[in-house]
Amino acid sequence: MDYRHIRLLVGAALVLVFLFLLITARANSSGSGDSVYDVMESYKLPKGILPTNAKDYVLNSSDGSFEVFLEMEGHGACTFGIEAGYQLKYQRRISGKISPGSLMSLKGVSVKILFIWLDISEVELQVGDDDDDGQLDFYVGPFSAAFPLSNFDVSPTCGCGLDCITSPMLAAE
Repeated sequence: MDYRHIRLLVGAALVLVFLFLLITARANSSGSGDSVYDVMESYKLPKGILPTNAKDYVLNSSDGSFEVFLEMEGHGACTFGIEAGYQLKYQRRISGKISPGSLMSLKGVSVKILFIWLDISEVELQVGDDDDDGQLDFYVGPFSAAFPLSNFDVSPTCGCGLDCITSPMLAAE
């Protein structure tokens, strides 16, 4: 066998290994049949923490690393307003580490405070005396803001958040 054939075989082997890893990673995500919202709830986090267009995910259950992929038209981000005048922005790909009641090392989610977009790095569940009495703490660097858990019962929609769900026009349909 000459040198060119060896290089070709090694290249083909590397491509096969890469495809195997890619298929295995996808099998860990969609193969279970659970939606990304089901996975969030299995980690004690509300489904409404993600917008309605979260379509696919990859989860490494051994270390908690995850990726969530949003289905969006064009190349933009998913933005919408929430209470207290904040704006949230979700990128097409969100990643981090998940553990029960917590998202850490979060990438792809930011909040607009005044005129500046700041990355949300962590989300933590704080449980109250009653199951419905908890709150979610969102961390931007050393600062945090707490919101009632009930705010996350329903997933927001890109562009209009929860307003399009409660819109009188949509309610009449």
